Amino acid sequence: MHGLRLKLSQTKEYDALTDLFMKNGLEFSKEEPVRTDVVKCWKITHGEEQFLAAGLALAKRQGEFIIDGIAVEPEYRKMKIGKIILNKAIEEVKTLGGNRIFLVARAPEFFRKRGFVTVSREDAPTFFECATCEQYNATCYPEVMRLDIH
Repeated sequence: MHGLRLKLSQTKEYDALTDLFMKNGLEFSKEEPVRTDVVKCWKITHGEEQFLAAGLALAKRQGEFIIDGIAVEPEYRKMKIGKIILNKAIEEVKTLGGNRIFLVARAPEFFRKRGFVTVSREDAPTFFECATCEQYNATCYPEVMRLDIH
């Protein structure tokens, strides 16, 4: 990946991903137990030190696949690794027989470029906690999005 010795791998290090998500402004809490609905997690690491450059958690709630968290460290954002890790999750959903993925996007344009469309909260399962977050509609204006997989 781009000559930087980046490595994509599956991980069970949910705490490390939670740290990455919180560091990048996503609403996660270390006090919350690890969710049992996590299907798989991936990470992209850099160099000998295995610096965590990106991470994604795929979950399944109410019968629907969701991207429970995705983050890329700022210095890696123009290297297409967000696209790479998202594609890995999409391929996994296909392998598992899923036909769509939901997420809450703080950066909807990134997801729109990859085929996701904005849907109303009423058209999505009730698995997002945004409305209870103090950032909601104050400093964060997320969109509920869905990707139909063909």
